[in-house]
Amino acid sequence: MALKVELKPHERIIVGNSVITNTDQRARLLIDGENVPILRERDILTPETANTPAKLVYLAVQLMYISPDPQTQHGTYFNLVRDIVTAVPSSWPIIEAINNNILNGDLYRALKDARKLIAYEDKLRGQYEATHPKAEADKDDVSTAA
Repeated sequence: MALKVELKPHERIIVGNSVITNTDQRARLLIDGENVPILRERDILTPETANTPAKLVYLAVQLMYISPDPQTQHGTYFNLVRDIVTAVPSSWPIIEAINNNILNGDLYRALKDARKLIAYEDKLRGQYEATHPKAEADKDDVSTAA
């Protein structure tokens, strides 16, 4: 069954090992293939935008997903999740789901679960900032002093 993708003007998409950039008009694509990695621009993280531990995990899974040899990223991925579980043990159920999908070869589902890890990290950060307003003020003081 073909996947229908509609691209906005100038939107990019990764299909396999290729980056496709749309022109200045909306475009509709039908992509047919077995186990071809497809990522829309809004789902792509770069090393520059992966600025939190959970986003680094997502980036590692993303690289596994688009790589012809996903195992090359396993070491990086498992080091990152070990550090997260050590710092935030409550993240284990989400990480376990990501791990299971990776081990089963379902890297697209692993990416979806990695998004849940990012959302969980954002939730924890929001809770921390709500209960520690001084920490946020100190961070602002440091950035203005630099």
